[in-house]
Amino acid sequence: MSIYELMKKRCSVRSFEDKPVEKEKLLQILNAARVAPSAHNEQPWHFIVLQNSELKNKVSSRWSKAPVIIVVCGDHNSSWIREDDKKDHCDIDIAISIDHMTLMATELGLGTCWVCAFDPNLASSALNLPKNLEPIALLPIGYPKKVSDINRHKTQRKSLDEIVSWDEYKI
Repeated sequence: MSIYELMKKRCSVRSFEDKPVEKEKLLQILNAARVAPSAHNEQPWHFIVLQNSELKNKVSSRWSKAPVIIVVCGDHNSSWIREDDKKDHCDIDIAISIDHMTLMATELGLGTCWVCAFDPNLASSALNLPKNLEPIALLPIGYPKKVSDINRHKTQRKSLDEIVSWDEYKI
């Protein structure tokens, strides 16, 4: 499958089969994140893999039925900060690593959904995170109950004319 076909196949999966995810597949997903680029190669990430039902429920009761939840944390002590305006690139680097993981999960026949609607303070407390580690997103992972239509992008995405300007901004 081409990378473009893989990108089109990836979708947000919110319901999963009651089937465990193999450790070898989880390691492939985590390695995909590990090789993601980051600003100044700082790699300001830490991934906490949750398989314990009680702990998953403490972090997010909404996603506790997913076989696995990866809590994606940004380490603000190691992220690159642009000198001119002090822009912290931690969130950008984390976003790239998450994209790598979602694509790898898709390639492995797994589904996931990038989740930002959770209580980061609750997650930090449940996982005993140090102050420098911010839980930025949850990545529930499992075998999807249903598969999305790969051609949904024709009707569910904006056209290039709506999102691209050439040489200068135009509406």
